Amino acid sequence: MSFTLATWNINSVRLREAIVLQLLRDEAPDVLCLQECKSPVDLIPTAGFADLGYPHMVARGQKGYNGVAILSKFPLEDAGGLDLAQLGHARHVAGRLPNGVTIHNHYVPAGGDVPDRETNEKFGQKLDYLTELRDIFAAEKPQRSILVGDLNIAPREDDVWDHKKLLKIVSHTPIEVEHLHDVMSAGDWVDVTRQDIPDGLLYSWWSYRAKDWDAADKGRRLDHVWATSDISASAHSSRVLRAARGWEKPSDHAPVFASFDL
Repeated sequence: MSFTLATWNINSVRLREAIVLQLLRDEAPDVLCLQECKSPVDLIPTAGFADLGYPHMVARGQKGYNGVAILSKFPLEDAGGLDLAQLGHARHVAGRLPNGVTIHNHYVPAGGDVPDRETNEKFGQKLDYLTELRDIFAAEKPQRSILVGDLNIAPREDDVWDHKKLLKIVSHTPIEVEHLHDVMSAGDWVDVTRQDIPDGLLYSWWSYRAKDWDAADKGRRLDHVWATSDISASAHSSRVLRAARGWEKPSDHAPVFASFDL
């Protein structure tokens, strides 16, 4: 079974339904994982997706915040959702494809503005979310699985526009990177994007605050596609659809793609 998967923080699936439809029409991934849907599940605009050949969805939602969904051309079995760090947030959903591969879609907390859990509760919640995820994978090693989403961490020096300037900025601090690496190690995950694009600056997020995000190009790679080591060799053709950041009423994230032969 060959399929292409995309992951995209859409920053409101109802507000940006038009560009989701544009992506499905123009790029036609077999599976699309969305984060920050900001919608109860029953209000996600599924009719337009189904009309384009995506009749299957598993999702977790809440009004106005968070929310994750997996759209698919293939039948999807709902494989559950985790409530990590006891936040009560809709930040994870899992779906199982007909070939038995499980896709985990995560929206990791952003962590606020100050990288100190003593003065910033949100930063502590982010670290706790990752610690619980690490412990889950350590207790039961995942197999034939793909993990995607807005993980809100740019781990490598070439995942940010300026490594030294961002070392004390939330999303690139050493403690966050360490926590993310611990999650990867516990689950024996492989960073598929960097497996396919091993060298060079690579971003998937550009701030709305930049007057000309494209020219300034002060980006970060916050969106990820991982695979367990038993299937990572089957992954290929990774790319970031940078152009989507410039579409009408865009998200501040761009979709990240990978293909698999399983």
